[in-house]
Amino acid sequence: MQYLLSAASRTILTQLTRERTLFAFDFDGTLAPIVEHPNKAKMRIRTRNLLGRLAALHPCVIVSGRARADVLEKLGGAKVSRVIGNHGAETEVAPTKGLSRVAEWKATLKREMGSMAGVWLEDKRLSLAVHYRHSTSKAKVRRQILAATQSLKRVRVFGGKDVVNIVSYRANHKGHALATERNRLACNWVLYVGDDQNDEDAFALDGKTVPVRIGRKKHSHARYYLKTQAEIDQLLDLLVGAWKPAV
Repeated sequence: MQYLLSAASRTILTQLTRERTLFAFDFDGTLAPIVEHPNKAKMRIRTRNLLGRLAALHPCVIVSGRARADVLEKLGGAKVSRVIGNHGAETEVAPTKGLSRVAEWKATLKREMGSMAGVWLEDKRLSLAVHYRHSTSKAKVRRQILAATQSLKRVRVFGGKDVVNIVSYRANHKGHALATERNRLACNWVLYVGDDQNDEDAFALDGKTVPVRIGRKKHSHARYYLKTQAEIDQLLDLLVGAWKPAV
């Protein structure tokens, strides 16, 4: 993986601002720091302002594991081309399918898992997230959660930072969402920044892409990395500063 803020990488960043590029971002751990509880997550003021400035110059989208309405509440007025929630499955078009199935999964998991200290189940209507950040036996609890998901049908289960996600096996993932937005916005390039396992589908997007991971990782489809979440501000600042109006 190549460090995106190195001198050697500046050329690609400048090129992206000269092309018709889609700039896309995850929210938690990318635009906003990871916190003890998802409800407390928020962008720094500087991040929000820089995101708004970049979105005024280039197509920008956010693709988050959160419910779409949840992300919109946390943008603080920053206007982007589109916000997509539920790991790529939820746009502004109100979902009509799969809601009853998610409710069934929820009931089954509650029955299978019972009561686990430090674990809570988040219902995002189109997906579920089982959080275990506050558990004192994370490895054991994670195994128990995964075992409970074995009885669910037609699901895709994947991990994250102290969370197990459950979505429909037919639902669009982040890679699908990015491809759709690239076509809709007539972009030639895509830069995507994420931080977790659920971003790997986006990192693996084919075509002219610059996949960026927060934190270096040996086994990842991302080819570039930022050292810490705080460096997102420096990246946004560089992208805004590199822009020049067409002559």
